[in-house]
Amino acid sequence: MRRRIRKISTQIFLAQLAILTVATGIGFGLLAVSIRHNLDEEYQSRAAAIANAVAEVPTIRRCMATSSAACASTLQELTLSTAKRAGATYIVLIDTHRIRHTHPDPALIGQKVEEPLVARDGKVHLDVNDGSTGPSANARVPLYGLSGAFEGEVSVGIPEASVTSELAKQLPSYAIWFAVMFGVGTGASFLFASILKRRTFGLEIDELAQLLQEREATLHGIREGVVAVDPNGVFSVVNGEARRLLGLPEECVGRRVIDVVPPGRVRDVLIDPTPLKDWILITSDYWLVVNRRSARLQNRPHGIVITVQDRTALEGLTRELDGARSFTDSLRAQQHEFSNRLHAIAGLLELGRASDALEYLNEIRGSDANLDQSLRLRIACPPIVGLMLGKAAEAAERGIELVIDPATRLGPAPDRVQTLITVLGNLVDNAFDALAGVASPRRVTVRIVESTAATEIVVSDNGPGIAAGISEQIFTRGFTTKRGTLVRQTGLGLSLVHDAVARAGGSITVSQGPGATFTVTVPSSTTLDARSDASPSTAGAST
Repeated sequence: MRRRIRKISTQIFLAQLAILTVATGIGFGLLAVSIRHNLDEEYQSRAAAIANAVAEVPTIRRCMATSSAACASTLQELTLSTAKRAGATYIVLIDTHRIRHTHPDPALIGQKVEEPLVARDGKVHLDVNDGSTGPSANARVPLYGLSGAFEGEVSVGIPEASVTSELAKQLPSYAIWFAVMFGVGTGASFLFASILKRRTFGLEIDELAQLLQEREATLHGIREGVVAVDPNGVFSVVNGEARRLLGLPEECVGRRVIDVVPPGRVRDVLIDPTPLKDWILITSDYWLVVNRRSARLQNRPHGIVITVQDRTALEGLTRELDGARSFTDSLRAQQHEFSNRLHAIAGLLELGRASDALEYLNEIRGSDANLDQSLRLRIACPPIVGLMLGKAAEAAERGIELVIDPATRLGPAPDRVQTLITVLGNLVDNAFDALAGVASPRRVTVRIVESTAATEIVVSDNGPGIAAGISEQIFTRGFTTKRGTLVRQTGLGLSLVHDAVARAGGSITVSQGPGATFTVTVPSSTTLDARSDASPSTAGAST
């Protein structure tokens, strides 16, 4: 059984060696043919020169014109001696009747030649002739008498053996050059195979194929999105999960990021080489965690690698947990408050001051009933009522007065409830935090007004307001002016509000102080659909 060669460098070297051998052999053969052709032309030219010289000899011209018997031996002697000195096989004189007057073979003298007199036209004719003396380089020239009349032709032949002998003398020198070229080519092939092996990190063909299969299986099998962008900003690797999460087209590999991804946060993530760790990216469909790092190969920049994790479901659970925690905090605050009130009532009763205890109970019932009645009278949506009751309990625990504006009106089933909860909850939390360092009285006012076209949410506080020069930055993810224990979710609250409002096609305005007033307008689905049908819109948040 034949042993299979596995080393890629050996396979490449042997393949190139075979190609060099074939190419060198063909080249040498073509060179030999070319040299042989050139030698044939050279010897034919030499034969023509001999023939022209013989045709100019006066004795030959006179004898051919008279055709006397006395000249026969003279012509034979002249042609034989000339052929011997010139290295020709034969010099044949032929008259106008195609009769040979000279020939190396005396038996052929006086006989007719079969070929016509081609030199009758006065030109020199060159050819390779297979005559009675064997193959030869032949030349035929016209022969004129002393009077200038055409008397026949001179045919001179130089043996092809001479041509072959000359070719055999020249080919070895060319063969040496071809051998040198073959050796150089072989060395270059070996060097190229070695360099290629280093470029493939010593991996063989089977290993490269297996590595590619494992890479494809890994990239498309993991639940994280993986994107690699080369130094020129071109996608080099994109797995299916990354295409799904980032909304990339199927055929994006090999194309530039700026040609595929529209301007926005996703494009910024894909082209910025700055390292990122667990950075939050919120798109219209997903909540993503992005990690980005620069790639280097042999200490040279090789682009960037981005991994994307889908945290949408986890974020939904987190929000549910935050709601449960908020509800728990509310119950804890209420339990703490109720305990204090019960202690106060018990103390009054022990002191025998029943009238004061009754008055205190009426006061408590009046304040709580007023808030509950105000919420239920103006807000009919149970999730919003529950949210506000929790925020009211938190406000009471933190010493903040939460006021529901009398103009508040919200139906039992408003449009975009989840968006309203996100906006309202984060704005109220932001207002609470803004009042942390403010002296009493501290107040947060909430107004929610629902109409057929949109729902307007206004949250204001009597805190320090928005500092000059940062109104354009407060909605940037990660930006915060809070310190210490006041930092919630590392500056994500207003960013979440911004993204939720942008997805809903709404707008945000912020007052410049004193105090801070956030006004959010969330259009209804029917209004947004009608606007889209009328003309493309670019609704978003503004400050």
